[in-house]
Amino acid sequence: MDWSGPVGAEMSWWGWGDPSRRQPLPEHAVEILRDRVGMATQLRPPVAIEDVDLRPSTLSPDARAALVAAVGDCNVCDDRRMRIQHAAGKGYLDLVRQRAGDAHQAPDAVVFPGSHAEVLAVLKLCVDLRVAVVPFGGGTSVVGGVSALRGGCLAVIALDLARLNSLTEIDDESLTAVFGAGLRGPDAEAALNANGLTLGHFPQSYEYASIGGYVATRSAGQASTGYGRIDELVVGLKCATPVGDIDLAPMPASAAGPKLAELFIGSEGTLGVITQAALRVHRLPEVKRYEGWFFRSFAEGAQALRMVEQSGASPDVARLSDEEETQLSMALAGAGGAKGAVGRRYLGLRGYSGGCLAIFGWEGTRAEVSRRRSRTAALLSQAGGLAVGRSPGEHWAKGRFAGPYLRDDLLERGVMVETLETATQWSNVMDLHVAVAGALRSALTARGTPALVMCHISHLYPTGASLYFTFIARQEIGSEQEQWQAAKMTACDAIVANGGTITHHHAIGTDHMRWMPSEVGEIGLLALRAMKLALDPTEIMNPGKLLKDA
Repeated sequence: MDWSGPVGAEMSWWGWGDPSRRQPLPEHAVEILRDRVGMATQLRPPVAIEDVDLRPSTLSPDARAALVAAVGDCNVCDDRRMRIQHAAGKGYLDLVRQRAGDAHQAPDAVVFPGSHAEVLAVLKLCVDLRVAVVPFGGGTSVVGGVSALRGGCLAVIALDLARLNSLTEIDDESLTAVFGAGLRGPDAEAALNANGLTLGHFPQSYEYASIGGYVATRSAGQASTGYGRIDELVVGLKCATPVGDIDLAPMPASAAGPKLAELFIGSEGTLGVITQAALRVHRLPEVKRYEGWFFRSFAEGAQALRMVEQSGASPDVARLSDEEETQLSMALAGAGGAKGAVGRRYLGLRGYSGGCLAIFGWEGTRAEVSRRRSRTAALLSQAGGLAVGRSPGEHWAKGRFAGPYLRDDLLERGVMVETLETATQWSNVMDLHVAVAGALRSALTARGTPALVMCHISHLYPTGASLYFTFIARQEIGSEQEQWQAAKMTACDAIVANGGTITHHHAIGTDHMRWMPSEVGEIGLLALRAMKLALDPTEIMNPGKLLKDA
């Protein structure tokens, strides 16, 4: 089989996704946030692209000619728009800089290889030319993972893998499929669905993220509790490195030494370029059922999720909001009017007023979903949960990929909205929740911008769970980056000091490098740097990411 999808459309250079799909916040939501955190007195739209400050390209004519010879003239682009579109990912700092007209970190050119052989040829050229290479998939990194940093090189290119967009093989008996690294999530799903299959991997960046990006950042999808994280789905890889190929055939298991694929899963393009991935796939579910439950407190809900997971009865989607997130989500959804009043009265009469909303989802055959849902529901009820019907679950499923569009509208109104995530053992979940939320509130209040701090659990494991924080505050106009830095540093220090991982699924990039010694230890860093030295001895691969001073 050789299915090739369309080359994915590029996102807006100043925000998320397709600008025509942007849906501004409803007026009642604007009023709520204006009252809670404040807003700018005037809208702050992004500068025009012609006013963006873009440094001249430092790619020499000889280097450009060599790249053209490797991939073709139309696949080496150094025009203004293309460079700006590849200047950064979609993190808060990225967008603050881009919207203000700062694209100093733009690559000198964007190169579009069309095959593994062309990727390898480009890497070998860049070693000789002293040109840094930043692998670029969907460009959805929120931790500085695709910023076009030069390191010690003379120039830097973004290596856009959009042309590596084939689904080349489906093994229906083994339930595996082989994907080109540049294939976008929706195109991969379309090809699999046509064959009665699904990958089941749906991060919030799904509409734009690529298969290679999933693997390179150790991604977790919203249904990973059921389908598994991307690292659990990888059964084989093909990678191009500056010193040659790594080609790992699909295997169900092996005892042939340390698992080599693990070097590249989460490597963030610092060792080489993932060009192809063989992944486990699943039968396309016959039905999907999403529904809402309430718990009296976040602690009660977390204990219920622990019991369900450790009993082997977890749904495919499990998402528990804390009190603050539940309250704001219901308010922003406009849970007013007669229907909303009835719902609030229903919760109040049963002792769940001010409680926490959970969303659960089951996917599979009709009989499987019915059986699994019944078992889960019995355990949730036993743990104090109250079923509130399908409407909350269906509402979440309908808008599950829309959140980043709302951030663009808030930025225009002078509102900071940012996320960070971690994971810890069940015995530490509540303590870590209190510590990180408190650190964020303290850091932002100290700057005169008190924040709304919300959190939800979204991925379950037998030994623990993830915590995903969202914080919203009025921007410090003129000091937006310093404000972000203060909140980020304080929160990440609190994560490390209180027993959490520095990242559960956003990856390291530039934003989390300083905490890597706490995560893996100094000897662990030595081992990682030794691997980089072996595979990328001239240090052209994605400089300044993952490993500080590598």
